[in-house]
Amino acid sequence: MKDMKTFDDYEVGYDIPALPGMDEAQVQTPCLVLDLDALERNVRKMGDYAAAHGMRHRVHGKMHKSVDVALLQIEMGGACGVCCQKVSEAEVFARGGIRDVMVSNQVRDPLKIDRMAQIPKLGARVLCCVDDLANVEDLSAAARRHGTEIECLVEIDCGAGRCGVTTTPEVVEIAQAIAGSKGLTFAGLQAYQGAMQHLDAYDDRKAKIDVAVAMVKDAVAGLAAVGLECDIVGGGGTGSYYFETTSGVYNELQCGSYAFMDADYGRILDAEGRRIDAGEWENALFILTSVMSHAKADKAIVDAGLKAQSVDSGLPVVFGRDDVTYVKCSDEHGVVMDPGGALKVNDRLRLVPGHCDPTCNVHDWYVGLRKGKVETLWPVSARGKAF
Repeated sequence: MKDMKTFDDYEVGYDIPALPGMDEAQVQTPCLVLDLDALERNVRKMGDYAAAHGMRHRVHGKMHKSVDVALLQIEMGGACGVCCQKVSEAEVFARGGIRDVMVSNQVRDPLKIDRMAQIPKLGARVLCCVDDLANVEDLSAAARRHGTEIECLVEIDCGAGRCGVTTTPEVVEIAQAIAGSKGLTFAGLQAYQGAMQHLDAYDDRKAKIDVAVAMVKDAVAGLAAVGLECDIVGGGGTGSYYFETTSGVYNELQCGSYAFMDADYGRILDAEGRRIDAGEWENALFILTSVMSHAKADKAIVDAGLKAQSVDSGLPVVFGRDDVTYVKCSDEHGVVMDPGGALKVNDRLRLVPGHCDPTCNVHDWYVGLRKGKVETLWPVSARGKAF
């Protein structure tokens, strides 16, 4: 495998978008760039918040899919480890030196279970979610086969309407089965309310979380009644972490987008009615794009289209400018309205993507910038790891 730290065998414009030491103006577009100063401020701020409130923070690796970013969050932000959604993602993080890895999802396919059961051989604690008694024996058999341990959390569907059980008796039944199975350890509860993270109004988000907290408190009490304690009561995202922190029952946050931010998260409001990208978190991730045509007087065509981003949560926003607007895109083209003719061919724009997670997943590299210079390149380590 090529040494990704020296870049000796990589060609700019073919393998990679830039090399360390280059000016930002030399970076090949479209590509993902990180404002390293903003990223580090976000990481420290969340780390300080978690520490001040006695919460663990397990960063969500599915957002960036990068070992380097995860290590920064652990070393600079005090994160206890990562969570991710797929076994192959988890294996990437474990192989990259992350020692506490959670698959915050169900793992049911026999091959996937077998691979997950081997992750502890890489030196990492591995956890996963369970919402079905039938899954318990399969997990136990794989752990016994490899002489390893899988820690399991019972997942509660606290409003997202996806995976998870909805009643305390179901939680207790599955937890007891886990605790009684060789090779498995009951680790606690997973209760992430993903469906409310992007509700704009603070009070709307709080109302949804209040329901989740009540469900979790009831489940914790039910488990205690049969002698089971929770090491982890996990959940909390960029749109709700303060609610879980003050719930009196959650002890682990699982925030992801706070580190990079995107346009959709930026629109949600805090308790004072301010957008959270106007003070709470900074935009650190951008799609760097170039103007490649200005044949029409009122519009510029840039090289970041659908293949450079995900638009499931809306179009990107041009960062730092109110004179031009990104209005539509096709596969390889983005249309930027430029009524004043401010742009010219080869001008660069920074776009804040609508949704960071799937946007990151279509790129191979992050270009880390500081003071207009390329400081580092980080691979999107788990790109394509969808298994």
